[in-house]
Amino acid sequence: MSKLRLAIVGAGPAGIYAADLLIKSELRDFDVSIDLFDLLPAPYGLVRYGVAPDHPRIKGIMNALFEVLDRGDIRFFGNVEYGKDLTLEDLKQHYNAVIFATGAIKDADLDIAGIQLDGSYGAADFVNWYDAHPDVPRTWPLNAKEIAVIGNGNVALDVARMLIKVPEQLLSTDIPHYVYEALKDSPVTDVHVFGRRGPAQVKFTPLELREATALEGVDTIVHDEDFQYDEGSEQAIESNNQTRVMVKTLEGLRSKPQTGAARRLHLHFFSQPTEVLGEDGKVVAFKIERTKLDGTGQVVPTGEFRQFDVQAVYRAVGYFGSALPEVPFTPRTGVIPNQGGRVLSVEGKQIEGVYATGWIKRGPIGLIGHTKSDALETVANLIADRDTWWQPASPDESTVVQLLESRSVAYVTWQDWLKVDAEELRLGAAEGRERIKLFDRDDYKRIVGRG
Repeated sequence: MSKLRLAIVGAGPAGIYAADLLIKSELRDFDVSIDLFDLLPAPYGLVRYGVAPDHPRIKGIMNALFEVLDRGDIRFFGNVEYGKDLTLEDLKQHYNAVIFATGAIKDADLDIAGIQLDGSYGAADFVNWYDAHPDVPRTWPLNAKEIAVIGNGNVALDVARMLIKVPEQLLSTDIPHYVYEALKDSPVTDVHVFGRRGPAQVKFTPLELREATALEGVDTIVHDEDFQYDEGSEQAIESNNQTRVMVKTLEGLRSKPQTGAARRLHLHFFSQPTEVLGEDGKVVAFKIERTKLDGTGQVVPTGEFRQFDVQAVYRAVGYFGSALPEVPFTPRTGVIPNQGGRVLSVEGKQIEGVYATGWIKRGPIGLIGHTKSDALETVANLIADRDTWWQPASPDESTVVQLLESRSVAYVTWQDWLKVDAEELRLGAAEGRERIKLFDRDDYKRIVGRG
């Protein structure tokens, strides 16, 4: 075969890395033509809609992704919904293979009593709101003075920081005005972050922790009883530099003087969530059971329960993948069943021509950069399987465009996106900011001139 026509569903880091790695691969001896599809009218996925707006260093990844798509050797089709605008049968008609890179965008469940009360939220929903996702409401109920955040990962710290940070400090970022105005009117005074294990087992990165605990106008409060270490903890501290830095940073907070700031960030460890308490259907408190180390770095319950008065609870216990039409899915783990990126049927057999990469392949673990090595494995197996690829009836690049237009799909091309990008930069420059993020699909249509 002299040319591979490849569709990639999902234009976040996983999909873009896969496309780039295939183009640059020394394993292939054929030409490639790649079309990248995304449900959203913008590229970049979780980098655009899952990273807090005050993280410019992490968002620097977006610049690298921009350079890949701006080369012109990968076609981008935004605002195209797989399963509706484009089916698996359509892909077989126009491509030799497909890679699914749809990520994990829903909140994982937390099975405790009261989690469905009014005032109990998933972190992913809140992140989508403050990151101006085009498909979520423009309002958010920020009416709680005291808030609990469940989780000890970066998303938990992002959520806590966005809730407690003095809003004026966000005016240099790309947040839309509606987000700033809502945060400015929030009555919040205290945000409590609860982790099940101890300081040596947290999943934050040092950068996230330093940013969250060095906020101007916010005091960070830790508790001496939470600084426990067993043999497993000591081994982790000695063998892992990141763990060592994290523990040192947290230990330093014990002696950090309080300033009497009007806002406080509380970090609680050894706190297993057990129940969200309510009155008249609304959150009024959060209950935890204290845990203790078992010698290996794991924890066991102590039977001691504590209750905190809060009016809102945010669970940040992980993301979870979503099933795709006509593609196998494992509900327990939220991933597409696969072996090295080769998608498997319910019976465990490889489905020819269908591949996966990123979080929908391996689950929502690891940092954004880890997605590159993940894509490398999938791409290598795709190339190795060349004898089993589909034989499309209409492989010409123009035919899929004709198909989308025949179905009146208001797709967004890369050139269209550049117009939106330029408008966001223009809006930002007018206010002395790098950009202001657009959030309404009608704005996209107006800017690109496609209804």
